[in-house]
Amino acid sequence: MRESMLNRCPTSTYDQVCKVVKKELGGAPEEIFDEFDPVPIASASLAQVHVARTHEGQKVAVKVQHTHMTDTAAADLATVELIVNTVHRFFPSFDYRWLVDEVKETSPKELDFLNEAKNSVKCMDNFRRLSPHIAAYIYAPTVYWSLSTSKLLTMEFIEAPQVNDLKSIKKLGIRPHDISKLVSQTFAEMMFKHGFVHCDPHVANLLVRTLPSDRSSIFGSRKPQLVLLDHGLYKELDNYTRTSYAALWKALVLADAKAIKENCKKFGAGDDLYTFFTSILTMKPWERVIDPAVDHLAISDQSELQIYGPEYFSQVTELLRRLPRVILLMMKTNDCLRSVDNALLQRSSLESFLIIGRVSSEAVIQEKLLKAKSLFSLISVWLEEISLEVRFTILRLALWVLQFKKSLSL
Repeated sequence: MRESMLNRCPTSTYDQVCKVVKKELGGAPEEIFDEFDPVPIASASLAQVHVARTHEGQKVAVKVQHTHMTDTAAADLATVELIVNTVHRFFPSFDYRWLVDEVKETSPKELDFLNEAKNSVKCMDNFRRLSPHIAAYIYAPTVYWSLSTSKLLTMEFIEAPQVNDLKSIKKLGIRPHDISKLVSQTFAEMMFKHGFVHCDPHVANLLVRTLPSDRSSIFGSRKPQLVLLDHGLYKELDNYTRTSYAALWKALVLADAKAIKENCKKFGAGDDLYTFFTSILTMKPWERVIDPAVDHLAISDQSELQIYGPEYFSQVTELLRRLPRVILLMMKTNDCLRSVDNALLQRSSLESFLIIGRVSSEAVIQEKLLKAKSLFSLISVWLEEISLEVRFTILRLALWVLQFKKSLSL
């Protein structure tokens, strides 16, 4: 909901906005709200956002769905389906019919703003129940249910910079490095423990402010709170998918080639594609993925990113056809998070990978403890947990040494 989103998508006229507000809430904007800015602060493909103030004095953000969406969404989807099916008929190797199925499933949910509101509530409830250690550091704007419908959503207005606005963030006394760690922790908890994932974490949907209860440290830095916007696109991972995905990332961070192959196969990436799958997940060639060095997953050379070149088109197409659709969205989420990290640090964050490895390992251990049926199996899991804790402690120490050496060379 920021100014940088303006002009990227067409906006609805104020008359069109008034029609939606009157139809959904029963009155003109100036009747329903004490104040209503006719000029949107942001516009995206589905809706635009206006700043308003309730009669009780609260400043709110009003997300109004574009009037044409209901009329054109079905026709647009039918057109895309026709094109994809026609191309596949003449070029069988070009099989992206799964994409049409995905859009059919997600579009109605994204067009229902009450579903978005419920997602935001569920997201915060998951953090309080399943990740209480970081729940205070995550926030979603309060929903005004009496002023919300399936086509209009009224939320608390949050005045805070986007996650990539480094100048404003530094003015708040927040270190970009701390934000990077918080973003990694937040989405790792969602993927590996909650199984309910915000799948559109681009920079416009992530705001940063100081933790309300925080005071400056002796060094003047403040703790960040991450504000999550736009909860329209979420994916639920069933228990098998969630724990298998956690086991895969645990193996990737620890460079465990056998476990990587084993868990890739669970998602359909067999002997012919598992190395390619891991390269796409990590943006690293297979040789680097299984390198035991602490920085083996850091992107240091842009030439390593050429796995999306035209020579790999057939492999990409086949992999996308085989993978579960939910994993495709996890991959999209990973790309968004990688972009956020680059915006914050101008580089790939090694600490983010350690956080992912630790949280995914915790999820794997939790699942094994739930399935342990005997004292012997419990002891075995506890020993594995201790072993993992030692390994991550060693990796963290190695990371500190590596960072110290790099700082000396500057």
